[in-house]
Amino acid sequence: MFTVSSLLRSLDYHTRKMKAEKQGYFTLEEWRRGLKSLRADTVNKLKKALPELEKEVKRSSNFIEFYTYAFQYCLTEEKQKSIDIESICQLLDLVLGSHFRAQVDYFVDYLKIQNDYKVINMDQWMGFYRFCNEISFPDFSNYDPELAWPLILDNFVEWMRAKSS
Repeated sequence: MFTVSSLLRSLDYHTRKMKAEKQGYFTLEEWRRGLKSLRADTVNKLKKALPELEKEVKRSSNFIEFYTYAFQYCLTEEKQKSIDIESICQLLDLVLGSHFRAQVDYFVDYLKIQNDYKVINMDQWMGFYRFCNEISFPDFSNYDPELAWPLILDNFVEWMRAKSS
């Protein structure tokens, strides 16, 4: 059985397979390309392909591609390079929430209360993924602010440490 979140992740991953260029819209060519990549030429075959698609998304080698694509797919305007905080909070929950629930929840809380950032760019987006994979949470014992982390993550760690004191 699929949860709404896993179904949305699968469909989002499917849009990557389609090479869909615009959020919420698929050309007939994109739709056909996606179905062909899934070998799904009927609705029943598509239903059967979704669990495999979910497994494929979860493989770490595919997940980083999916994570990157999820950000790029939300860039809806020409020359847009960042995504508003409200959308990022939803996207983080959808894309990363099942992998790093605690980190996502706290980071989303931080994003909602902070006033320094109105948008998140690709460097910050990718930095958070690296942060989740590399940093001991919630103690941050191996976090070094002297390393090349996006400033927003330095601020997040400071906020978390202040909360726990």
